[in-house]
Amino acid sequence: MHFGKSYGTLLLALGLLGAGISGCQKSASPGGGAASSANQVVIAVIPKGTANSYWLGVKAGAEAAGRERGVKIDFDGPKLETDITGQINLVEDKINAGVKGIVLAACDTHALLRPVEDALHRGIPVVTIDSGLDPKDDPSYCYIATNNEEGGKKAADALAAAIGEKGKVGILGFLQGAASNDDRLKGFNEEIKKYPGITVVTTLYDDSDTGKAVNQTANMLTAHPDISGIFAANQPGGVGAANYLRQSGLVGKVKIVAFDASDDEINDLKQGIIQALIVQNPYQMGYQGVMEVLNALAKKPAPHPRFIDSGVTVVTQQNMNDPQIQKLLHPGSS
Repeated sequence: MHFGKSYGTLLLALGLLGAGISGCQKSASPGGGAASSANQVVIAVIPKGTANSYWLGVKAGAEAAGRERGVKIDFDGPKLETDITGQINLVEDKINAGVKGIVLAACDTHALLRPVEDALHRGIPVVTIDSGLDPKDDPSYCYIATNNEEGGKKAADALAAAIGEKGKVGILGFLQGAASNDDRLKGFNEEIKKYPGITVVTTLYDDSDTGKAVNQTANMLTAHPDISGIFAANQPGGVGAANYLRQSGLVGKVKIVAFDASDDEINDLKQGIIQALIVQNPYQMGYQGVMEVLNALAKKPAPHPRFIDSGVTVVTQQNMNDPQIQKLLHPGSS
């Protein structure tokens, strides 16, 4: 992987960080940390949005890595995950501000390619997390994310179990063109074919907006009142679908399986409004993302394979109180 000119003074600054930078780690180990200085390395962490509490898990993990390695984390993202232009401008702003590395969750697999290439041409390594770039052209150091196709398949199995492997189901996606959305829906649609008694009757999109998810759930169930289950592909969809079922008196009649684990989703799971959550590990994405940027700055070889699976877990009422599950549901809380 080529990141442009030699890092010179940057490597001198990195030498102050202590005895080496660790490689890919499979579990977060926050702690320690070096004193800050005027020459402290700054790593930009740019999520797809800031309205979704999922990204706070990424922030917590990134900041834990920053404390551990004595680097400053500049966490900043567009307010809305649909603001592709805003994210492009933000990446360019961070490049011009002189950050030493970037951790990026791309709003669009194609549109963010140019600003990432701009960063690399300036000698700024980029690690993608959660939602990456087009695999055919991706020049980033590595990609850390949920195996979203596998997560979609787990969602299909969980929803099939919840509705007794028969009935009509609807899909509530969030943003076509976002890698995470497309892969989750692909995995779900492939896996649900294994259940001949289940038919997918509609797919709608909510733009990662809870209010729109409520409206789209209403539209879905108005057009198909005999739907037995809904797959909501992210947190706003899960919260919105659950809110609509609560408002319309359909709790228990329509089952929901949703991605992510916001406080609202966890409460809805406890109350039986949502039957299962497909839980990612955003804390680990943020933590490893920063660690891999530092590996790139230290000119360590990129991981092989370049994709690092941060894990995905199905959480139900039956297992949600297990200690390891609690750590996933409340990242960075202890």
